[in-house]
Amino acid sequence: MASANPETTEALRSPLVRQFSVFLQNKIGALLDLTRLLGQNGIHICGISVVDTADSAVVRMVVDDPDRCHDVLTEAGIPAAESQIVVAELPRGPEKLGEVLRILVAAEVNLQYTYSLMIRPHDRALLALHCEDAEYARDVLVHGGVAVLGQNDISR
Repeated sequence: MASANPETTEALRSPLVRQFSVFLQNKIGALLDLTRLLGQNGIHICGISVVDTADSAVVRMVVDDPDRCHDVLTEAGIPAAESQIVVAELPRGPEKLGEVLRILVAAEVNLQYTYSLMIRPHDRALLALHCEDAEYARDVLVHGGVAVLGQNDISR
């Protein structure tokens, strides 16, 4: 029996990225206060999505130091949840988002939401993907030839 290519196996096991979902009161300055707190503690936001309702907002974010972010949010008493997401590096070109989405649809990956990141480590757009099964989505994308970045690729 032939053994798997170690580089391929390693790529499939690349770590996923930690995302924080922070629950804020929907009031003026709440997001600024959160970003100020993180900045004062040397934590940089690499990607962010804000969904608000009448009473509250959910701020989903990817940061460069998730361990420190967890500690800072806990110490400040800010309610947050952590989850694993896939960060895909989009190939250059306007139609490339569609290619990535077709790969996921063909494999019946349940994509719950997505947002772009503000950093570009290899001068390419990055897409955060929250999927029902992040590990499966990562594997599908890697097999489809899409570069998937891990936490170390976006952290300092």
